[in-house]
Order: sequence, then structure tokens, then C-alpha cells
Amino acid sequence: MSDKPAEDPSSTPEVPDELWEQFVRANEQAAPKEPSARARMVTDRLRQQEARGELPEGWRTGPARQEKKRGRAVWKALGVLLAVAVAVVAIKPSLLPGDPFGSGSGTADEATETLPAETAAPTGPPDAAAPGTPTLDDPFAGSPAKRWADGEAGIVVPKAKAVGAQSAAKVEQTLELTRKLLVESNLDKATLRGETPTAALNLLDPEQDVRSELKEALSRPSKDNDPLTMFSRFDPDEVRLVGDVVKVRGRMTFKEGKHASVAVHADYTFVYPVVRTDGTTEVTRTIVRRVLDVEIPDPAKYRATAGKLTVLRRDESAGNSSCDVDDGYLHPEFPSSQPTGASPSGPTRDPYDRSEDIRDDKDCGTVSRT
Repeated sequence: MSDKPAEDPSSTPEVPDELWEQFVRANEQAAPKEPSARARMVTDRLRQQEARGELPEGWRTGPARQEKKRGRAVWKALGVLLAVAVAVVAIKPSLLPGDPFGSGSGTADEATETLPAETAAPTGPPDAAAPGTPTLDDPFAGSPAKRWADGEAGIVVPKAKAVGAQSAAKVEQTLELTRKLLVESNLDKATLRGETPTAALNLLDPEQDVRSELKEALSRPSKDNDPLTMFSRFDPDEVRLVGDVVKVRGRMTFKEGKHASVAVHADYTFVYPVVRTDGTTEVTRTIVRRVLDVEIPDPAKYRATAGKLTVLRRDESAGNSSCDVDDGYLHPEFPSSQPTGASPSGPTRDPYDRSEDIRDDKDCGTVSRT
């Protein structure tokens, strides 16, 4: 048995507080375990010093740590903004300038988006369209009409309201009949194929000479009595329409008429893509603009038929149709063929220009584009 005296606990060297603090800090993130009495005492003292602001910089409350917290807050905010931006761009990449992804969805979408309805006379011709040649799959390529409305959607009837002694219901009736006349005369498939436009004729007042004149023009067309002044017609043995879409742009207005009526003014341009019936695939376009003034006179005061239109004006201008061919049909010219009618004698004009009224002169001119 050893005679070595027992070690006096009071003689065991005490761990300095600084080292113990380092030990506590190093093990703060360790797996949780029951702290010793010594650890609890030191931790309590450190918390008390922290509350009094007595701890040295660099431990929890120092400027470096505060700056770090601020930095984390800034990066967190930037992260949220970045996430929102990514989500928005994912929904609509065209918001990025220059189309960096090469999708072509920016300016391409805007270039083919349908134009809003025309509400006033344009101040000039439409801008040049994106380059392109019409094809069977894309018959309006290279035309400003590519952004025009399709068919009947382009004939927008204004909201009816009472004018003068005419009720809103009377105005609405006249507007709707005018719309039907435009559709039956310029968009109906049978009419475009050269058939008799019976539905359109039935909208006209039989008491007026215009109806009988148009019937005569359809059966025996001539230079002085041409059905094309009211109807768009193509020779079915010569050409056919490409697809089912005719592009339309224009506007309709109304005012109090002179014959106890509502006077409606319509100004519309129709663009027809066509191809020969001989099996070739070359596509061209004929552009027809029409200006029409109609009304429904009061049959109690004037010689008129209730619910039938009286035509006060009917003017048309056809772009890209053979000159001086008076057979009652439009005859489109194709780039690969020589003109079949007389040489153009009028000025060069833009058939898409709707900024001016149809000219009084009826000389057949050259179109600047089709």
C-alpha cells in the first residue's frame, strides 16, 4: 500500500475563464447534452455580460456580426426580388430587351397582334409590314393586313344611341342592316365565287332604283353599270380564295339623316388572297376599299319600304385588278404573269392607305404594294 498522500483538491489548477469561454463557444453547435454546473455558471455569466453590453467585440454583438446580419438581410431581400423577376420573365420573355433567349417572341408577337378597331380616319398609310411573300400557308405575309381583323370581326358596329327624332332602337336597326349588307356583299362565299348575292339585294329598298340597277349589272355587266361598285366577285374559272380568311379594316359612324332617318357612313377595306385555279401555287392579293352611305327613310313621309336600306352613295376602289375589264369580276394580277387588261393610266397609289377619301377619278392606276 502506497504511503503517497492523497491529492488535495484545492491544489488542482483551475481552468482560466477565458479558456473555458472558448470551450463553451466551440461546443455551442454540438449535439445537445446536459451541461455541467461549471458550464451553466459560465454561460449564465456570459449572458449577463451580454445583457450589460460588456462582452468584447467579435462575440455575438460585435460590429462584424451586426454587419453580417445586415448583409444577410440585404441578400435575402435581393433574393426575393430576383425570384419575382425570374417568374415574370418566365411568363413573358418578351419583357427582356433584345430577346436574349432567341425565342423571337417579343417583337414577333407584337408584329402579328391584331390591331384595335379603327375609330377615326388614319393620318397616313400603314407602316411597311415585315418582309414576306404570300404563300398558301401564310397568304398575308408581307402585308399590313396581317394584323387586321378576320372577316366579320373587322366590321364593328358602334354603340347605338338616339339621334334627333330617331330612337336608339331605330339607330341599332340601321347599323345592323348596314353590317349585314357589307358582309353579304364582300364576305359571303357564294358572292365571292361570282354567284348572285341574293341576300344582299334583299336588304335594299325595292322602291329605289339602285336595287334594279344592280340586278341588271349582275346579269349584263358593263362599264357604266358594274356590279363591282357594290359586290366583290371573282371569276370561279380563273381564281379561288386561299383559305377562309378575308382581312377587314374600317369603321362605321352614324348621324341624323335628312329624310327622317338615321344616316350611316361605312368605310371598309377588304383584302382577298387568291390563287389561280390551274393548279399553280403562286398567291397574290386584291385589295378593295368601299365607302357606303345608307339610311332608312320614314315610309310615312317618303316613298320607302320599312326596314329596307336606301343607298345614297356607293364608291369602290380596287387595287391589283386588271384595268378596263368590265365583265363584273375582279381580275387579280400575279407577279409572274403579264397584265391582261389595259395598261394603268392613273397615278401610283397605296391600296392600304385609308387616310384619304376615295378619289373621284376612276382611272385605273398602279398599286405600290399588294
